[in-house]
Amino acid sequence: MSGRYLLDTNIIISLFADEPLVKSSLGHADAVFVPSVALGELYYGARKSSRIQANLARIDDFIANSTVLVSDAETAKQYGIIKNKLRQKGRPLPENDIWIAALALQYNLVLLTRDAHFQQIEMLDTSTI
Repeated sequence: MSGRYLLDTNIIISLFADEPLVKSSLGHADAVFVPSVALGELYYGARKSSRIQANLARIDDFIANSTVLVSDAETAKQYGIIKNKLRQKGRPLPENDIWIAALALQYNLVLLTRDAHFQQIEMLDTSTI
């Protein structure tokens, strides 16, 4: 699985769960990026868990070895385009997922996800493991 990938939150959780298929597939990627929005979702999940400190430490360790992409004005433009097209189709998606998709489009990355609803977004290249 070569290429440049942006990881959706569910793929990062799979990495945390040490899923062999996810780990080996990403080992062959040319580049892997993490959206800051996904980190927010992970931090939220850690804070509502019963193992807050352990989960926060796991996220911090993950970030230390990752390239995190943050949203900027160009991301916001992509977001507006995506959200309007989804509105026109009558196919809303969760807000955070629209931001993640906007980053993938902005940086021309393949979005690695387990959520089929990303297929509603035109021009977005997705892949699943």
